[in-house]
Amino acid sequence: MSTARLRKRPTQDDVARAAGVSQTVVSLVLNDRSLVTISPQTKQRVLAAIDELGYVTDGSARSLRTRKTLIVASLIPDITNPFYPAFERGIQDVADAHGYDLIAYNTDGLRDKELRCLRSVQRARVDGIIATPFQLTAEDFSPLAESGVPVVVFGELASEPANRPFDSIFVNDAAAAGELVAYLLDRDYLPLGMVADAAAHLRREGRTTAYQRVLAERVLPQAELLARGGDPTEAGGYIAMHKLLAGSPLPRAVFAANDMMAMGAMVAIREAGLRVPEDIAVAGFDDIPVARLLNPPLTTVAQFPEHLGHRAAEMLFARLNGSVTGEGRRVEMPYELKVRASA
Repeated sequence: MSTARLRKRPTQDDVARAAGVSQTVVSLVLNDRSLVTISPQTKQRVLAAIDELGYVTDGSARSLRTRKTLIVASLIPDITNPFYPAFERGIQDVADAHGYDLIAYNTDGLRDKELRCLRSVQRARVDGIIATPFQLTAEDFSPLAESGVPVVVFGELASEPANRPFDSIFVNDAAAAGELVAYLLDRDYLPLGMVADAAAHLRREGRTTAYQRVLAERVLPQAELLARGGDPTEAGGYIAMHKLLAGSPLPRAVFAANDMMAMGAMVAIREAGLRVPEDIAVAGFDDIPVARLLNPPLTTVAQFPEHLGHRAAEMLFARLNGSVTGEGRRVEMPYELKVRASA
C-alpha cells in the first residue's frame, strides 16, 4: 500500500486564497448570481484558480441548500435513430445555459421500460423531465405532477385530458404524412404502398392513418398496400419491403413511417434488382441528417429535431424558474416537406 498522503480535496476557501478574493465572491461566481456585479477580471481569477486547484462543487450539499438537484432527465425511444441525438442536443444546449446536467434514458418504445424509467427518475429526484413516450398515457405522468416535477411530452398520447398534468410539444404527424402521401399521388405514383413498424403507438400510427385516409379520399382504384416489419428501424423497413415485393401488384412508390425504415426499404428494392426511383420511388419521415446524403437523396418530412429539443427544454425551464404556471400547454411545431430525388 502506498504511503503517499492523499491529496486534500480543495475547498472554496482554497479557491478564495488562490484568487485573492473572499469566499463569498467565489460562491457568487460558482452560482452565477447575475444580480451581483463582479468584474470580469475578478471572475477570471476565480475560474483560473478553480481550474488550477481542480475544485469540484459538492452537488449533494448544494441540493440540500436549494432543494434542487440541477438535473433534468430525457426519455427517448431509440438512441440509435439519428433523430434523437439531434433532439437531445437541443435539450442539452438549453440545460447547459441554465447550469443543469442532463440524463438520458433509452426506453426502446416499450411500455414496461418507459414506466421503469419514470420510476427511476422519480427516485433520482430530478428537477424536470422531457419524455418521448410511445406507450404511456396521460395518467402515467400523474405521480410526477403530484410530486411537483414538471414534465414536457414530445408527441401526442393516446388520450390527453383537458387538464393534463404536463406540457406537450408536437408536430402534426397526420397532416404532415397526409401532405406527403398527396404529393406522391399527385405524381401518379400508383399503386402506392407503405412500410410501417408492428408496434402500435399514436405517433407513427397517425402517419399510417394519414396514408389510409388520403387513399380513401382520392377514391383510388387500388387496394391498400400496407406492410409491417417489426421495429421502426432499417431492419424493420427491409422486412416490410420484402413483404411488398413478394406480393402483387408491386408498388410504384412506398411511403415509409420514418427515414430509418425508408433506408431499409431502399436496400430491399436494390437487392431485388430494382431501381430507386425509376422502378419504385421511396419517401420517408423525419429528415435525419443522413437523408440528404443517400443515393438518391431521400424525399421526406423534416421535423427539425434539434429545434424541437431546444423548444421542449425552454418550456421545461419556464416551469422550473416559475415564469409559467397553471394548466399544461400544448404547442404545435412546424414541419416541411423536403422533395429530393428518391420520389
